[in-house]
Amino acid sequence: MTTSLTDAEAVELLGADGQDLEDLCARADAVRRELVGDQVTFVVNRNLNTERVGADLSLVHDLVVEAASLGATEVCVQNPLPAGAPDDGYLDLVRTIAGAAPGIHLHAFRPAEVADAAARLGISPRSFLERARDAGLGSVPGTAAKILDDDVRTRLAGGPDMPVARWVELITTAHEAGLTSTSTMLYGHIETPAQQVAHLRLLAAIAEKTGGFTEFIAMPFPPAPGAALPVNSRPSVRETRALTAVSRLVLAGRINHIQAPWPKVGTAVAIQLLRGGADDLGGLLIDGVLDPSAGQEQGISLTRDDVATIAAELGRPARQRTTRYDLL
Repeated sequence: MTTSLTDAEAVELLGADGQDLEDLCARADAVRRELVGDQVTFVVNRNLNTERVGADLSLVHDLVVEAASLGATEVCVQNPLPAGAPDDGYLDLVRTIAGAAPGIHLHAFRPAEVADAAARLGISPRSFLERARDAGLGSVPGTAAKILDDDVRTRLAGGPDMPVARWVELITTAHEAGLTSTSTMLYGHIETPAQQVAHLRLLAAIAEKTGGFTEFIAMPFPPAPGAALPVNSRPSVRETRALTAVSRLVLAGRINHIQAPWPKVGTAVAIQLLRGGADDLGGLLIDGVLDPSAGQEQGISLTRDDVATIAAELGRPARQRTTRYDLL
């Protein structure tokens, strides 16, 4: 299913408020229901931050074993390896995680880390991704997309950033290597509504070409205290609801799962998003007891009971899923 929406119409809808916003969210929710049904999905996962666990493969092994014992089906690895790690450190990390809990899905390596790993090994990104896939990597995060506009990216970074063409090349290569990925937008800073729509259109075009995106996640930009950038204040709930609904309409038939990122917006807003086009809550982000600080979001987690409560408030069933959206 696709929805017919011009760029101008999408930009106008991003500004919807009052009854117009309620109508937009109802329209997006109807599309959600037609595409993916009524279930509210979630994945049981654990995040590991390389800046916290470093290259301690023994610790990583034990953390993965613990995560699997707690019911996790997915382990996410965030951030690059330290500069002093072995050249094949990324592949060692994949082997360690895959060997610690056979069947666990490893979600790791943003485009920047893919480029870093390939450079350390002196091989192409495609070769690295193929080796990592064969070693046990299942998917890559489609993060660091920010806004897929070179001028915006440069201004946000305060200098050169990975060009859009390079980001697209690396994500596309991952898809072609048989790895799925998420897709994201970091919004609510210096971008315009037109640039948000262009970002969604580019993601849709990649999805049409590769079929490799599993979901879309819009994440609000957190303004830093004293930031020099002329950023907006934190995006309003109105903006977040409108963007989620427009994303559903623009991406329908291309990226069919829209996440309500509860760690970024809170559960109350996540419930509103699930009423306005979103269908997925994302990961529970379990901490465990061995080393709770191993994940970047320490102390921010949901339980299955929390998900059941949210789903009950919506009058919809809660269903655990895999990373690739097979229902368990």
